[in-house]
Order: sequence, then C-alpha cells, then structure tokens
Amino acid sequence: MAPMVRRSLTIELALLGYLRPGPLHGYQIYQQLGDPAGLKPVWYLKQAQLYALLAKLEEAGFIRGSIQQQEARPARRVFRLTETGQEAFQNWLFSPVQKPRQMRQEFQVKQYFARREGREAYERLIAMQRQTCQEWQASQEAISDQVSPGSTYFWLVEQFRIRQIQAMLDWLDLCQETL
Repeated sequence: MAPMVRRSLTIELALLGYLRPGPLHGYQIYQQLGDPAGLKPVWYLKQAQLYALLAKLEEAGFIRGSIQQQEARPARRVFRLTETGQEAFQNWLFSPVQKPRQMRQEFQVKQYFARREGREAYERLIAMQRQTCQEWQASQEAISDQVSPGSTYFWLVEQFRIRQIQAMLDWLDLCQETL
C-alpha cells in the first residue's frame, strides 16, 4: 500500500479569515459559513469537515486552540489566529488563483474576505486576478492562432476557453464597479 500523501492546505486557509477579527469556537465559524449572505452560496462544509480542517490548521501552526470553560455548559475549544496563520492568510488572499477552474470557488472565497478587509484589499485582489486572466487569455489565443479557424474540434475548444476567460474578465470589471 502506498503511503498517504498529505494534500497541502489551499482554500482551507480561508478559514483563517474568520479568525482575523478575533477568537471563535468551531460552531461560530460553522454558523458563519452557513450564512446565505456569506460563503454559503459557494462553499459548503459539513460540521465534521470543518473540525477536521481546523485540526489540520492547528497542526500546521496557523491557529491555536484552547479550552474555554462555561458555566452550566460543557467546555468548548476556542481558536485564535497565530502570527504564522496571519501571514499565511495574507499570502493566500493576495495570490491570484492559477487556473480558470479555481475562479468558481477559490476566487469567490478570496473575494469575500478581500471585501471584508476593505476597498484597498479588494482592488488589489481584483487587479492581480485580472492580470492573471489576461495572461491566460493571451496564452490561449496564441494556441488558437496555430490552428485554422473553424477547421477542427481543437480550434472550437480553444475558442470556448478564450471566451470563458473573457467572461471572467468582464465579471472582474463588474466586481470593480461594485466598489
């Protein structure tokens, strides 16, 4: 049997954004994840998945958990962002997604937290992602230029990709307009 390969934390780093304003216990994070005005439309986690991700983030040193005693209720675990977690979140937040398919979920989550950070953070994220999308588009156009228009299935696939990226750029313009 092959050894288990540990997947690196990527979108899971978004959970650190919930802890930026201050400590929370797991159920508070779960409630925020389920908020229809928040990330619920793009990212669903079962409660057990959330706690597993929090354990990974703690193991990686991004958060620190402590037990908080309550009067007439069981103790609960409260999580705080570490300095390492703060840095990891900032690096994640301001790194454009590297593949068009990541726009649907990961970029949407980044956008949510960048808006919470403020106008400057939001504009920075949009500008960085726009530049990345323009690079994708130029690359796809160069590939498409190597094929005769309309002659092959491959050309049609490349045209789909180019138009999909153009739609992403148009949507980023819309994001910018909402400021």
